[in-house]
Amino acid sequence: MPPAGGRSTEVGSPGMIEALRAIVGSAQVLTDDIATYAIDARKKYFGKPLAVVKPGNTAEVAAVVTLCAAHGVAVVPQGGNTGLVGGGVPDESGTQLIINLSRMNRVLEVDPQNNTMTVEAGCILQNLQETAATHGRLFPLSLGAEGSCEIGGNISTNAGGVQVLRYGNTRELVLGLEVVLPSGQVWNGLRGLRKDNTGYDLKQLFIGAEGTLGIVTAAVLKLFPLPTATQTAFMALGSPAKALDLLTLMKGRLGERVTAFELVSDFALSLVEKHVPPFVSPFAERHPWYVLCDLADGRDAQALAADLEAALAAALEGELITDAVLAKSEAESQRLWKMREDITWAQVREGRNVKHDVSIPISKIPQFHAAAHAALEAAYPGVRPVVFGHVGDGNLHYNVAHPTATHSEDEWVGREWESVSRIVHDCAARFNGSISAEHGLGRMKREEIRRYKSEVELSMMRAIKAALDPAGLMNPGKVL
Repeated sequence: MPPAGGRSTEVGSPGMIEALRAIVGSAQVLTDDIATYAIDARKKYFGKPLAVVKPGNTAEVAAVVTLCAAHGVAVVPQGGNTGLVGGGVPDESGTQLIINLSRMNRVLEVDPQNNTMTVEAGCILQNLQETAATHGRLFPLSLGAEGSCEIGGNISTNAGGVQVLRYGNTRELVLGLEVVLPSGQVWNGLRGLRKDNTGYDLKQLFIGAEGTLGIVTAAVLKLFPLPTATQTAFMALGSPAKALDLLTLMKGRLGERVTAFELVSDFALSLVEKHVPPFVSPFAERHPWYVLCDLADGRDAQALAADLEAALAAALEGELITDAVLAKSEAESQRLWKMREDITWAQVREGRNVKHDVSIPISKIPQFHAAAHAALEAAYPGVRPVVFGHVGDGNLHYNVAHPTATHSEDEWVGREWESVSRIVHDCAARFNGSISAEHGLGRMKREEIRRYKSEVELSMMRAIKAALDPAGLMNPGKVL
């Protein structure tokens, strides 16, 4: 075995490739036409992998990792490759092996009485939602990429999404994990227990670690009773401060039935109207801000609708909102949520922009927005923030479009990315926020995080990495 972090002369050799083929089968070791595995979802990061290996079970993953550990070959775990910070993309050295888990897509067990589901890491999120529903249960993790992202990636990035307000992010939805460690050993922690006070909660080390400590191969997930009634409201209001007052009112009157509470700026809405026809705003007049809210309950739909209408009446009377529409059908609700999801695509069609995924204490969101907007306007007059996100849990996607149509967005974004990000991130830090709420650090924010985390925090993270992955072969160049 070579020294820690060293490279064997077998890296990239026919012998190494043949050894991989002997483990998973020749058809599952890809060396040609693999560019799609080496590009991130935003097409910002490009890599050159040694090969792409697609194991079919945990034993094969362990055997591949053991082989790589013996020969000093770095591995990059990969699921649906929908990440937004380059976390699942190898470097350009041609020496890093992608281990893609998409073949490991079995639901191993559904236990309705324990409200758990045990699944392999390659399961597509939407398929898990649908499987849970067939058993009368809800798996509440929901995000824009749910039709293609995989649960192993969701776990490795601690994905958030639109229902964190009620159900928590991925960390709160995982009861147990199975992980292949950097040595090739397998830790089987697939226990569906709500209480297990027997030492360190090891699963938490791997949730949000972006594959830098081990490869998640299976998980025990929390399920919930399937709601029997849902309601969707789209509300117009004057400011983010009004949105927070509205959130307080809605939670006070409706409690945990409020499952999603999304803030949308008028500029973000206008981009959807411009680029994603036939959508048009349901309001006759323009408003500065909007909130899209979902409710879910085990009661009948009429009772839930009555409670929502009473809350909206109170919001109108208290001048928290200026207008509101209620979805009268599931199709109308889906149309409103499609609008919210289409903001991302509308931005792409408008042109490149500098994207941010920040988290702010909920009470400080208005101050953050005011400070960030003022600082950006001072540096770039006419700049156009595209603001939307999960304000119910403090997560804003605070994206920044180039100031005017006379600018070349590619040139402006390429030139000003670092400066614009520094303004937004400094404002988030000023209010005790985070520069990454749900996307992770990956390659994009690996260096930037050093500006915002203390040396104590970074030292603790490095110590954990060194303890579990002393050779530094597990997704190197990410997070740390």
